[in-house]
Formats: sequence, structure tokens, C-alpha cells
Amino acid sequence: MSPSIIHRWSRLHFDIDKHLNPYFPVSILPKCPSFLAHFLGHRPYPTSHHPRGPLGNIPMIFWAFVGVFASIAFIGGVGLHVPAFKHKGAPTIIGSFGAAAVLDFYAIESPLAQPRNAILGQIVSSVTGIIISKLFQLAPNFEEIRWVGAALSCATATAVMALTGTVHPPAGATALMAVVDEDVSRMGWFLLVPVLLGCGLMLVAALLVNNIQRRFPFYWWSPSETGQFWAKRRAKKSGGEKEGEDGDADENALRRERSGVSSGGLGRSTDEEGSGGSDGDEELQVIIKRGEVIIPDGLTLRPEEVMWLETISQRL
Repeated sequence: MSPSIIHRWSRLHFDIDKHLNPYFPVSILPKCPSFLAHFLGHRPYPTSHHPRGPLGNIPMIFWAFVGVFASIAFIGGVGLHVPAFKHKGAPTIIGSFGAAAVLDFYAIESPLAQPRNAILGQIVSSVTGIIISKLFQLAPNFEEIRWVGAALSCATATAVMALTGTVHPPAGATALMAVVDEDVSRMGWFLLVPVLLGCGLMLVAALLVNNIQRRFPFYWWSPSETGQFWAKRRAKKSGGEKEGEDGDADENALRRERSGVSSGGLGRSTDEEGSGGSDGDEELQVIIKRGEVIIPDGLTLRPEEVMWLETISQRL
């Protein structure tokens, strides 16, 4: 191959969120009752009225222990009382949920542990594993080449998860088990039932346990902006000369909703801190202290920028 072809190949990049995020609705969590929003992962931005220091590793280990135990026991207990599981010979707990529990209760800040990855990654991998398992079972020497199907299943699931932005390492084990494990392979499409049930029960446990002293999830769909298409559509409906202004207002409101920032409750504005200078004479400043971040009203941040500033504040 020529160097130019190799160069073009090395530059290939696909980001599905660029195509999906504009059409995905903006989060409604900032509008929900505070108690409900808290256990769904939403937090008002930390200010001096709500100081938050860093959590030590001992409390993190304690809550991880509680969460892993509770979630696995929850899944196992419910699975024992599902008659269809016994009829189909399905295991009460899919083995890959052990690894998923470690992610969901200890490495909760990882993008790999967020709901989109944890749920859609398992679904994508399960479907991939089932399809490949059924195709390989058509071969007369299936038992002799089962290992090839297992390798292909795990590799394909990884590629599909990466392309769809749903990478979840434990899901790779689900795709592998769908081919190599006799009991799981025999289930066929019924595998989706214990997988979906396990994902749902583990998510419920994670929302309850992880939001006692920590925060989970950090986002439900993406850390980037969503809903730009709908914001522009609302701006067009307003019409007239105010169309551009309304569009900018919608974009600013959109970003504030995504980051949990309110125009009045996020620190001091430059007018409040200034000494009477004219607009534009004073530079905007972001002040980071231990457990506190002050942002001027004129500055709008993306969710990932908010998370980054929070991390710095916790490490001081």
C-alpha cells in the first residue's frame, strides 16, 4: 500500500454522538423534584452553601462492598423466582455481571460504567453473541470450531460497542459466554431476558447506593451537549428579528441544563464583584477552592468541563 493510503487509513474516525446528540432530548433532571433528581445523579453545582470535600478510599470501598453484595444478591434472588428461568435452564446470574458490579459500584466515574454503556453494551454484545452462536451451530463440526466462534463473537461485540459508543468490558464476556458456555448458548434469544433483567436491577441498586455519599451516573446518554436540533427548531418558530437572539438563549439554556448550572445560583457575576467599571472592562474569572467553585454568570460550561472543575476542587 502507498503511504498516502496508510495515512488516510490512520486518520479514519467515526463519532456516532455527532450524529445522534443533536436529536437526543436535553435532560429533564434539573426540572425534577430535588429528592428524585438526587438519586438519578443530578447535582446542583457545588457552591459555598453546599461544600463537598473529597471522599476517602475507605468509604468508597465500603459502599462498593455494599453495592456489589446488594446488586448480585438482588439479581440472584429475583432470578430464582422467575419460572421461565427454570424452564429454559437459564442461570440466575449471568457471570459477566460480577465484573459489571465492580465497575458500577467502585469505578463509578468511568464512562464505561455509565447507564448507556452498562445497558446498551450488554444488549449489543448479547445480540452479537447469539447471532454468531446460531450461525456456527449450523456447522456439523460446531464443537470443534466453537472456540473460533467465541473469539469472533467477542471481537465483533467489541467493534460494535466501539462504533456505537457503548463500550462496556463485562459485556465482552457476555458475548463470549453466548458461544462458549453450553448453558448460555442453549438459551438462544432468551439470553436477552436475564441480561435485561440483570441490567435493570443492577442500575436500580447503583442509583440507590452510589448516591448516598457519591454521585451516579455522571450522565445518562453523553457528557456532550444534546438537543441542538430541537433548540434550533424552537428558535425558528419564534421568527422575526429575535430569531437569532432566541436561538442563542436556547443554546445557553441548553448548556446550563446539561451542566446543572443556573444563571442565578452559580457563584457571583462580574457585576457583583466589580467596582463599578463598564461592561467588558473586567475579565471573567473562575475561582476554584476546596469543595467550592465560583463561576461568573456570563460563562457557560459544557458538562465535561463542569466535571473537570469539580475534580480539581476535590483534589485541593
